[in-house]
This record gives sequence, C-alpha cells and structure tokens, in this order.
Amino acid sequence: MIEFFFFLFAAMAVLSAIFMVTQVNPVASVLYLVVTFFSLSGLFVILDAHFIAAVQIIVYAGAIMVLFLFVIMLLNLGSTQPSDIRRGLGRVLAGSVAVALVAIFARLFMADGDVDGLGGPSALDSLLESSGAVAAVAEPLFTRYLVAFEVTSILLVVAIVGAVVLARKRAP
Repeated sequence: MIEFFFFLFAAMAVLSAIFMVTQVNPVASVLYLVVTFFSLSGLFVILDAHFIAAVQIIVYAGAIMVLFLFVIMLLNLGSTQPSDIRRGLGRVLAGSVAVALVAIFARLFMADGDVDGLGGPSALDSLLESSGAVAAVAEPLFTRYLVAFEVTSILLVVAIVGAVVLARKRAP
C-alpha cells in the first residue's frame, strides 16, 4: 500500500512540476507549484519525515506561494504575450540545465546513500533516535549548511525588493 501512495505522490509531483513549467499563465503556474509542494509533502510523510512535511506545507505552500502570488499580482504578469526565453538562447540554457539535473539525479541514484558525507541512512537513524526530528534537521542546517541557508534568505529578500522596484510607477 505504501508503494502505491509513493508512486501516486511521485507521479503527481512530476506531472504538476511539468505543468507548472509549461503554463503560459503565471497564476496557473503557481497553482501547479502548490500541487507539487503538497505532493512532496506526501512523500515526506511516507518517509516518516513528518516535521519536514509540515514545514513543506507551512513555509512553502503557505508563505512562499502567497509571496509569489503577491509578486505576480504586483507586477501584473497576467499578459499572454510570447516570451523571448522560449527561443534561441533560452532553449539552450533550459537544455543544459536539464542535462545537469539528470546527471545530478543519476549520481544520487547510484550512490550508496552517503551523498553528502553525513553517513547515510544509518547515521540519520541514530541521530533521529538520539536527538529527535527537529534537532536532526536543525543541527546540520545551522552548522554545515548555514551559509546556503543565509544566502537563500538574502536571495528571497532581494527578489522581493527587485519586484517592488520593477513594479513601481515611473514619474512622467
């Protein structure tokens, strides 16, 4: 039964991610992204990572999606004019990103579970038993991955400021 739900959530995540990328309307794209986030949350529940599933829904499907919708409405991106990114250099860039992602996923699937040097599933199980789920997430996040965490938060703030600057009315 667990395998059924795993494949169901995985198929929902992949299909909604594909639909999110292929939509012309940005609001529809954001809604497909919400479906992707909920599907990923279902996958985390299947993996017994309930804290990560809750964070996925609260932070990403809640706060980040409201932020994205606010920026879309602020910028008035509802127009259906064709984009320049779908031609020429945009296609080459998208293809190279796709090839890089396939290579990364191939490395992950062929690895023995210790992809990032943290010890693999057995080390994770012992960490969960000794300190709990929140500490198992917080300890590497605020020690080993602190710089990436802070850069991501700064990137989100810069994106919001950039959206507001681009959307403001120019004086004649």
